[in-house]
Amino acid sequence: MKVAVLGAGAVGGYLGGLLAHAGNDVTLIARGEQLRAIQSNGLRVHSERGDFTVQVRAAERTDGVGPVDLVLFTVKTYQTQGAVRLLRPLLADGTTVLTLQNGAGSWEHLQESLEDGRVLPGAIYIEVSVDAPGVVRQRGNVYRLVFGEADGSVSGRVQRIAAMFQDAGMPPEVSTDVLKVLWTKWLFIATLAGVTSASRTSIAEVLALPASRKLVVDVMREIEAVGRKRGVNLDPEVVEQTLSYMDNEARSLRASMQIDLENGRPLELEALNGAVVRLGRELGVPTPANETIYGLLKIHDSR
Repeated sequence: MKVAVLGAGAVGGYLGGLLAHAGNDVTLIARGEQLRAIQSNGLRVHSERGDFTVQVRAAERTDGVGPVDLVLFTVKTYQTQGAVRLLRPLLADGTTVLTLQNGAGSWEHLQESLEDGRVLPGAIYIEVSVDAPGVVRQRGNVYRLVFGEADGSVSGRVQRIAAMFQDAGMPPEVSTDVLKVLWTKWLFIATLAGVTSASRTSIAEVLALPASRKLVVDVMREIEAVGRKRGVNLDPEVVEQTLSYMDNEARSLRASMQIDLENGRPLELEALNGAVVRLGRELGVPTPANETIYGLLKIHDSR
């Protein structure tokens, strides 16, 4: 399959590297030192599942890449509009755009920009970072890729993309309720990112104190209430399940928003706690805990 990765940082670089290593025709769209390193030395991948270096095509512009079968859309949510301009030269009638961005509604914003049915919503659960230009590292046992058609059907394109990832060593899950998947992940990541960024500490420390643990639950309950008001089929005990996951499996996990805050980079705040606040107002659902986190972090995001 001919694949372009738009946003070849940590997640995009890792997935693109896997697909190229498995023999797919992959182009990584990158810039700066990351681009130059990949062009000169290839992409080095360090993983719990094995290390490898792969020679893969990398470019800054998309107009010379040509139409592809699949675009992996892995840019930060605040980069979406600019990335859409880079996306268009990659599209043909049969091109699928698989978006793995944070935020339950990010795929809808992308769909609106493209004005057709080519966007495939998905979610990835993985701890991955760019250790140095051209070097991507995957850590831990969190290793999950889920996607599916928004209408719940299992289409031919979904089956073809799933087979490609399976062969590349990233076993996917095809969901017939991908909106539930997106909202369940959003409930987790908006809470993790919001409370750890606002408190400047780890989720383990936040959960250890009754007052801050209550904040975690309050943030999740608000997102759950917004989702149910919107008609999302969340599990009855989604908050309890997510809290248990945080306690037992995600204690060392760091949200990318917290890392971005520490490094003075822009935040995905508007797609996370900011979106909770906006949807809550639209639907008449109070979101005071998310509003507090949003207000605290917006100061730094505005810088």
